[in-house]
Amino acid sequence: MTIYFYGADDVPYGCFSNFSPHALELDGHLWPTSEHYFQAQKFTGTRQADLIRRARTPLSAAELGRDRSKPLRRDWERVKDDVMRRAVEAKFRTHEDIRAVLLSTADQEIIEDTTTDHYWGRGSTGTGRNMLGRILMRTRTRLRAEA
Repeated sequence: MTIYFYGADDVPYGCFSNFSPHALELDGHLWPTSEHYFQAQKFTGTRQADLIRRARTPLSAAELGRDRSKPLRRDWERVKDDVMRRAVEAKFRTHEDIRAVLLSTADQEIIEDTTTDHYWGRGSTGTGRNMLGRILMRTRTRLRAEA
């Protein structure tokens, strides 16, 4: 069986979304969601990063992070997967309830069911890279090994 997720309100797997309301602490700051952390890392050490961290909603954080009038850090393409991995792992280590949901998926494939993102999700053709799903599955494996 394959688990498809997308919206933060989807039960029971909405917690897999970066928009889910699960705060995490990383790099000396409290981040309201993993989306806030991920988007801010595009602009590390700038005013834009702080604006993103303080955004009222994950959607606002995403919009600020996608603003191409601000220059991305030069190494973004090289580090973005690791940034996402750190955010996801911190979120599931922090919140026991959603860690239990992730671990309950056993060895099922986890896919971000978005038609608009061929990198982080499955994309419109269903053949996207699904990097968020892959990171969730790797996080599950690490957490299981520690349990």
